Amino acid sequence: MKAFIVLFALAAIAAPAFGRTMDRCSLAREMSDLGVPRDQLARWTCIAEHESSYRTGVVGPENYNGSNDYGIFQINDYYWCAPPSGRFSYNECGLSCNDLLTDNIERSVRCAQKVLSQQGWSAWSTWKYCDGSLPSINDCF
Repeated sequence: MKAFIVLFALAAIAAPAFGRTMDRCSLAREMSDLGVPRDQLARWTCIAEHESSYRTGVVGPENYNGSNDYGIFQINDYYWCAPPSGRFSYNECGLSCNDLLTDNIERSVRCAQKVLSQQGWSAWSTWKYCDGSLPSINDCF
């Protein structure tokens, strides 16, 4: 019984670290609530689908330069956030990469908007799936 209680307590503590899984409409609504222009929402939801399957707690595999990608939009730690390892980062978004793994997507959204403003949609390797005509997000509202 004690082992069960210990395992239950550990699972409860670790659960937030796994993030949450959103869907296309929940992401579109939250991003809209955060002030993201509605005409961008279909592209953002497409990127999130292909980058992380709408999961907020994803850390991608190591990239060719030793960097990793974090969160629902898979934001790179070499340029945009400070990695937990403490290795060098430009940290253009001024935050810890762990901030991109939480259930609250506001910091991920703000950082992703900064990436977009500086590098455009092609900053995401999955952009090729999201270029052109996309399904409307109007049914989400």
